[in-house]
Amino acid sequence: MGKLVVSLDGVVIKEVQITKDKTTLGRRPYNDIVIDNLAVSGEHAVLQMVGTDVFIEDLNSTNGTYINGKAVKKQLLSHNDTVEIGKYKIKYLLEDGTDYEKTMIVKPAAPAPAPSGFAPPSSFGSLPPTPPALIRVLNGPAAGREVALTKVVTTVGKPGVQVASITKRPGGYVFSHVEGAARPTINGSALQTDSVPLRHGDVIELAGTQMKFAQP
Repeated sequence: MGKLVVSLDGVVIKEVQITKDKTTLGRRPYNDIVIDNLAVSGEHAVLQMVGTDVFIEDLNSTNGTYINGKAVKKQLLSHNDTVEIGKYKIKYLLEDGTDYEKTMIVKPAAPAPAPSGFAPPSSFGSLPPTPPALIRVLNGPAAGREVALTKVVTTVGKPGVQVASITKRPGGYVFSHVEGAARPTINGSALQTDSVPLRHGDVIELAGTQMKFAQP
């Protein structure tokens, strides 16, 4: 379970457990997290919980939402991320203390550069060893590259254009839209919801790259 620690000038003001599917943040008193400061918009941002994942989305605020110093529109939160809104700092913590630093999980066996601007898959967290599923790149210079989904969450896509995540859960794998005005497609159909279960043979397309999901 995650929590948010809100501080101002190094002084902790409040701690909030994330227990709802949606947690709103802003200056107006009806928000779940109220920050009464003119630098904060009335409805500034929303945190969305999808399974064990927590995303933060800026609601077209006046002064923007920043994570670790970088302006974001919508992003998946990792353990120890710092959300900055005005002079306020909001640290996201996972109470089990797991280190969720993102790491690349695979390198191509032979020189095969990824499509221009396409981010290599990254992932964080781990589960007990089980036969992993994988995704196989179908087009572009990296066609044929396979990535084993050995971590809890694997992110794929092109930052600033389209980003999605594949989350490993006890009942299978779930594909979620993270960033980008255009939604990724599965088997030629645009994703209609924030997340959808993946099935063996599904073809994912985002940022111009096609990938096939394969599960043992």
